Amino acid sequence: MTDKVAKLVIGDQTHEFPILSGSVGPEVMDIRSLYAKTGLFTYDPGFTSTAACDSAITYIDGDKGELLYRGYPIEQLAEKSNYLEVCYLLLYGELPTKTQFREFEKLVTNHTMVHEQMHYFYRGFRRDAHPMAIMTGVVGAMAAFYHDSTDINDPRQREIASIRMIAKIPTLAAMAYKYSVGQPFVYPRNDLDYASNFLHMCFSVPAEEYKVDPRIARAMDLIFTLHADHEQNASTSTVRLSGSSDANPFACIAAGVACLWGPAHGGANEACLNMLREIGTVDRIPEFIERAKDKNDPFRLMGFGHRVYKNFDPRAKVMQATAKEVLAILGVENNPTLQVAQELERIALEDQYFIDRKLYPNVDFYSGVILDAIGFPTSMFTVLFAVARTVGWISQWKEMIGDPQKKIGRPRQLYNGATARDYQPIASR
Repeated sequence: MTDKVAKLVIGDQTHEFPILSGSVGPEVMDIRSLYAKTGLFTYDPGFTSTAACDSAITYIDGDKGELLYRGYPIEQLAEKSNYLEVCYLLLYGELPTKTQFREFEKLVTNHTMVHEQMHYFYRGFRRDAHPMAIMTGVVGAMAAFYHDSTDINDPRQREIASIRMIAKIPTLAAMAYKYSVGQPFVYPRNDLDYASNFLHMCFSVPAEEYKVDPRIARAMDLIFTLHADHEQNASTSTVRLSGSSDANPFACIAAGVACLWGPAHGGANEACLNMLREIGTVDRIPEFIERAKDKNDPFRLMGFGHRVYKNFDPRAKVMQATAKEVLAILGVENNPTLQVAQELERIALEDQYFIDRKLYPNVDFYSGVILDAIGFPTSMFTVLFAVARTVGWISQWKEMIGDPQKKIGRPRQLYNGATARDYQPIASR
């Protein structure tokens, strides 16, 4: 809180509104009393200039290219930490001690199995169903199987629900993948770390032994870490809005999954890979570069630039090095899509057109390339995003539920429809 106020002059009346300060970032004008004082609403489509809540979880400075989880720079966490440690940090506000981490890791590991009857859910979907369609359904259905942790007023139940989702959603995601390719479900293994276990559930088959490459597992863990939370984006805001009605946590996370499915949000890395495949071969890149520069051509390069980060995406810098490592391990010699990605990246970093407009490869570009190289189909990309973002959604949901200022979300509108009119019987129309 500051002593500063904002003055709004309407006609001959002046109204004052307090200016609030957070620990870092822009100050905000508190307009909660705006309608009561003036009879006016604000008009802010997309809520791009509106702070809908206060939060202590994630901070972004788009101009500086800065992303902090609980105050820790994403670059440091990516280099020195791992996904489960980041989960603990987001959930509880501080990094765990060794003992706390061991207990947390054990708790998550021991809850990775899902109720056996959930298998029947999958059999009800068409074989060619999009994995995100399946995930939207089965995540919401968790409330039917784990109704002992749906009371949001019970802190213990909120905690159990949080652990269950972090532990079980990777299992559900792997099952969605296995179902889509017609292979049997693979049960989780408690002797594997979080990322390795996920890869094992996705790619192992009963016919032969599958060994997870620790370097690939590390890349997977890194992707999870970089996507764990991203402030009040569309899906997180959806989770908060759903939760504001006191809906159960599984329903709230399912709502987040549904929102994430949109190509403008979680589907961006899938769109990026589809673009690389449309380009096809390295020799066609100049043609598409020229199309991207042509204002009259509807073609747009996916995976470049970012709505929030005006200079560079800090996650992309981390992911860039990982992409190079993964491609070196798995090779790109026989993969035209990855060859196109490498050449397109080189051109974008050197071409003055891209440099002037700050169109650098973003995290979606690199994550799509990595996931494709590992062997995931593009239909799974958004699912993997959902797995990673689950902890962010849960952390935001828990924070909101514990906020004494919590209110049900109720945006207003600028109405421009018909004014009041009388009904005319159909015979006279």
